Amino acid sequence: MALLQNSSMRRLLLCLLAASLAAEPLRVMTFNVRYPNPNDGADVWTARRDLLVETVKSNAPDVMGTQELFYEQGQYIVEKLPEYAWFGLSRRGNQEDEHMGVFYKKDRLNLLDSGNFWLSETPEKPGSVSWDMSLPRMVTWGLFEIKPSGKRFLHLNTHLAHRDVDEAAREKSLRLIASRIALYDESMPVVLTGDFNAPAGGPAYGIIAPLMKDAWKEAAERKGPEGTFHGFRGTPRTSRIDWILFRAPWTVKYAEAITSHQGARYPSDHFPVLAVFDVP
Repeated sequence: MALLQNSSMRRLLLCLLAASLAAEPLRVMTFNVRYPNPNDGADVWTARRDLLVETVKSNAPDVMGTQELFYEQGQYIVEKLPEYAWFGLSRRGNQEDEHMGVFYKKDRLNLLDSGNFWLSETPEKPGSVSWDMSLPRMVTWGLFEIKPSGKRFLHLNTHLAHRDVDEAAREKSLRLIASRIALYDESMPVVLTGDFNAPAGGPAYGIIAPLMKDAWKEAAERKGPEGTFHGFRGTPRTSRIDWILFRAPWTVKYAEAITSHQGARYPSDHFPVLAVFDVP
C-alpha cells in the first residue's frame, strides 16, 4: 500500500512539474483603429466604435498595439472593456493627435516599464521629424511580466510613414527600431507590432526580417486574407502591411487577419491581426 501511495504521489508531482513547465499562451494583436475622422461618412468613429470594442473583446488579446488611436478612442475602449489598461503619448508628445496606444489585460500582465521614442535623427525629442516625412512617427514600448509565471517580454508598437515617396524613411525608421532592440540581451523576448505601410517581403521588411521572425509566416495555422488594408470595403489589397514580428524562442500556434463585421460596417479600414504564441 505504501509503495502504491508513493508511486501515486510521484506521478502527481511529475504532473504538477510538467504543468509548471508547459508553455503558456500569449495573445498579441495589432490594430490600426482608424482615427476619428469626421469626414468618414457612414464609417465615422461613433458608428463603428462598439463594433471595434466587440472585436477586441471577442478576440481577447493579452496585449494589443494600436495605430491612429486618438485619446478619446483609447478612453472609450477601456471604459467599455475595464479589464484593459492602456498607455502612450501622441506623436506630438501630448494627448493630441495619433497615439501608438498599447492595451493590456491587467489580470494577465504587469507593466514594469514603458516609454516612447521618435523615428527621427533626434529620437528622444517629442514630435521630431526627419527624412522628409510629412508627419512625426514614433514607437511606444512596454516591458511586461506575464502572470503568474513572471516571464518577461518587451513590446514595441509603431506606425511608419505612409506615402509612396517615404520608402527610404521607412527603411531608416526600421534601422532605428532594430538598433533599439539590439540594446537588449538576446535572452529578452521582443514583440514588434505595427502598421508598417510597406508590404511584407519588400525592401523595408528586409531591414528587420533578418533580426525577427514573422508571426504570420511562422504560424502553424492561419486564417483570413493576406492583405490587411481594405478601406472599409471588406476587400483588402494584396499587401500585408500590418505585421507582428518577434525575437523569442516561442512558437506561433495561430495567426488571423480578423474580418468580422456587421453587414457593411467594419470596425476599421484595416483588418486587425492576431497571433497566439506558446511561451515556454
